[in-house]
Amino acid sequence: MNAQAARAPRRIRPHTYLAYGITDLFGSGAMAVIGGWILFFYTSFCGLSAVEATSIFAIARILDAVGGTFIGHVSDTIGNSRLARRFGRRRMFLLFSLPLMPSFALMWVSGQSYLYYLATYVFFEVVYAAVLIPYETLAAEMSDDYRTRARFAGARILTGQAAVFLASMLPRLITGGTKDATADTFLLMGGIFTLIFIGAILTTYLFTWEREPNESDTAAPLPAPFGPMQIFRNIALTLRIRAFRLHLGMYLGGFTANDVLIAVLSYYVVFVLGGNVATASTVLGVMTATQFVSAAAFVHLTVRLHPGPAFRLAASFYAVGIVLMAALALPGFPAPLWWIYPIAMCAGIGRGGLVYIPWNTYNYVADVDEIVSTQRREGIFAGVMTMVRKAVGAFAVMLVGLLLEAGGFQSSAPTQPHGAQLAIIAGLTLFPLLALAFGMRIARRFRLNEHTHSVLMAEIARFRAGDRRPPTGEAAAIVRDLTGQPPEKLWAGRLDMPRAAPGHPDGAAIAG
Repeated sequence: MNAQAARAPRRIRPHTYLAYGITDLFGSGAMAVIGGWILFFYTSFCGLSAVEATSIFAIARILDAVGGTFIGHVSDTIGNSRLARRFGRRRMFLLFSLPLMPSFALMWVSGQSYLYYLATYVFFEVVYAAVLIPYETLAAEMSDDYRTRARFAGARILTGQAAVFLASMLPRLITGGTKDATADTFLLMGGIFTLIFIGAILTTYLFTWEREPNESDTAAPLPAPFGPMQIFRNIALTLRIRAFRLHLGMYLGGFTANDVLIAVLSYYVVFVLGGNVATASTVLGVMTATQFVSAAAFVHLTVRLHPGPAFRLAASFYAVGIVLMAALALPGFPAPLWWIYPIAMCAGIGRGGLVYIPWNTYNYVADVDEIVSTQRREGIFAGVMTMVRKAVGAFAVMLVGLLLEAGGFQSSAPTQPHGAQLAIIAGLTLFPLLALAFGMRIARRFRLNEHTHSVLMAEIARFRAGDRRPPTGEAAAIVRDLTGQPPEKLWAGRLDMPRAAPGHPDGAAIAG
């Protein structure tokens, strides 16, 4: 009776979805504030050039990409440590990050040196990765059900979009919309978000859980091996999973477009369209308010249409919004400034889907890996996603900085020369549209959906029960498409592979 109770999954209630999703107030909120305002803050209030500002962004992102992968690897492999047994191998990162949250506010102190801004940004990026990468694994830890995980992703994204909206509108709220922003506007915003982050992360730690080892399952997944060189092997192994490679392409396409457009948008509104910080804040607010509604819609559309077609639909809306936004700057175009608001809504429809879909599909990638590796490695997949996205995003934003510098962008100036305005328009359109086109092409080949996932999980359950025959028929075709591996190379073909004794503290191997 006790063994059966131990195997019974914990009940997921409405407050569980909220408790899980609320940490995206930190995940999306921090990135929305940084993505929307940090370059503008550096160049307008700190005296940094466009190249200096974007180099901070690029250096921090690249360093964090490496560190984030290491954090993901560690969270996969420390399950038998004393700290992990007490606090959770994933959740302990959330708890230990709480005293470090004020580092976010320190980024928004004006009048400091380049090295100060580089150091504070790099430090916060490390803290950010230490929270987000373990956090991103929790939905897969708490449930194996496809639709339940989709609801977890929906709760996360909707909560995150509320934070994005607040990040967009807070400068306008602080200034009252009647005067322009000062350096203190952004420092106050950093302090407010610091308090929000602490409350959100603590809530997730208190009301979520991790997968319990099932000691009666003699075919339980192997623990991921630990070692200083194992991390590089694990990174390579993630990329052999076909569904993950395709997922990574979609993720990079959507999020690189988002990173670049948001980094440039405030410059575009202020220096090309003739608005001010309050106007830029309102444009971002309109876009993110629409994203919130759009993300809620894509929770259902992604299940109905499947992730690939849903991604193409979202990217199409976003591309149309970008083109229309740039059209407002055409010479002789008789459009008042307020036209940018409905255009921002069109872009927001696309952004809502592009933000939701990758983090929904991520929840299932570790299942595809398990049928190949027999391990649960959510952490390393989250780490590789972060590494690749941040490296590519840093390169793209750095190119924007070089483009602005080449166009003659002048730091702390109230207006910009014509060449700088053209560079801003090019950054707004060229890089995001290329990234979206890349993601849409990849999405045509992505076939991880509710049906294929159910077939995959049935095969995993069969292997765990001791039936090691290779998949046949439809199951073989589906598993081959998802993994990129022939059926005889999957779990079913690893009969001689030693397995870890369930619950054994040192992972001692027994015959499979």
